[in-house]
Amino acid sequence: MKTRNLLLVLVAVGVLATSVYVWHARRAKAEGATAESAAGPGGAGAGRRGGLGGNNKPIPVRAANVKQGDVQVTVDGLGTVTARNTATVKARVDGPLLSIAFAEGQTVSRGDLLAEIDPRPFQVQLSQAQGQLARDQALLASAQVDLERYQGLLAKDSIAKQQVDTQAALVKQYQGTVQVDQAQVDNAKLQLGYTRVTAPISGRLGLRQVDVGNTVHASDATGIVLITQTQPIAVVFPLPADKLGSVLNRQRSGAVLQVEALDRDGKTVLAKGRLVSADNQIDLATGTVKLKAEFDNRDNALFPNQFVNARLHVETRANAVMVPAAAVQRGAQGSFVYAVNAEGVVNVRPVVLSPTGSTSEFLVVDKGVQAGERVVIDGLDKLRDGGKVELITGDPAAPAASGPRQGRHGQRQRPAEAS
Repeated sequence: MKTRNLLLVLVAVGVLATSVYVWHARRAKAEGATAESAAGPGGAGAGRRGGLGGNNKPIPVRAANVKQGDVQVTVDGLGTVTARNTATVKARVDGPLLSIAFAEGQTVSRGDLLAEIDPRPFQVQLSQAQGQLARDQALLASAQVDLERYQGLLAKDSIAKQQVDTQAALVKQYQGTVQVDQAQVDNAKLQLGYTRVTAPISGRLGLRQVDVGNTVHASDATGIVLITQTQPIAVVFPLPADKLGSVLNRQRSGAVLQVEALDRDGKTVLAKGRLVSADNQIDLATGTVKLKAEFDNRDNALFPNQFVNARLHVETRANAVMVPAAAVQRGAQGSFVYAVNAEGVVNVRPVVLSPTGSTSEFLVVDKGVQAGERVVIDGLDKLRDGGKVELITGDPAAPAASGPRQGRHGQRQRPAEAS
């Protein structure tokens, strides 16, 4: 009995000790949370602790100025180069290929001779048709002479009228035969002309599809050579549907919208052209509409089926406020920057980015900062609202941006060339 009472006492002491330990732990945790809440990440206490380094010194940062100037609003899209006209040069008659009169890659004009098919069978057909025509023309002439003689005799009542009518019908029969013969002669000449294969359009020739000595047919699918009209040439690229209205309004007002074709890296401009048309429907799968731009392509920088980055210049936005791209941070409450005042204190400044996009180094903002203010672009990871900073001298106007930053829907802006 005594042993049982002793065990109960030990258990009670253990439970009491555990309760005291848990109570002290919760109290310490609550006091720590209260102190942190009183200071706060954005409060003065946090500013004093966060704005100073481990050695009680201001945090070294690099800052840049907010700029203002004219910005070109552009829309980017992956485009495909398409030839203005494409034609497969085929033989229109069957026969052995006697000669090729072009070089691969050569630029030709419409009507230039490209190849020649053996014309001798067609010359024989023409001669045969011409001989048939000459014979029937002679029969017609003889029938007409007899008709005139019969008509003279009928006037003297020396011949029956039925014989005259029969002769008149024979003349009309021969006239029809002569017309058929003439059509056969014309057709034979046409077939003979098809033995000279000429360029149907002006353009650049591709690779030869058949060699001399082979028999070509009008039904051949590959033809002799492919010709594409590359001067001018077109680029087809997509545009977000919500941007279509502004583009069409600018076009209807008479403005010529410039389009640049860049390489796949988007760095080198291959050609400059203009917007010519838009498709008549929106692609439901992508929410975009196809636009077509035309380029002179005098230097043949663009080739059909080539992929390029198309950049459409929509308009120039005057006096736009631009913040260095490296300064803009994004959080749960949206985009913000750290603005530096004259005393070297940073403040969190929410900003509203323009939906029209950005340049390679700057983002255009509609609200939050003004031109001339300084914002932190380097050393952002240790900053807190109200913290003290030390500006690093050097080149503060060169943000650490490694490439173009696109805005929503692939639209972006660039400083206007005139500014």
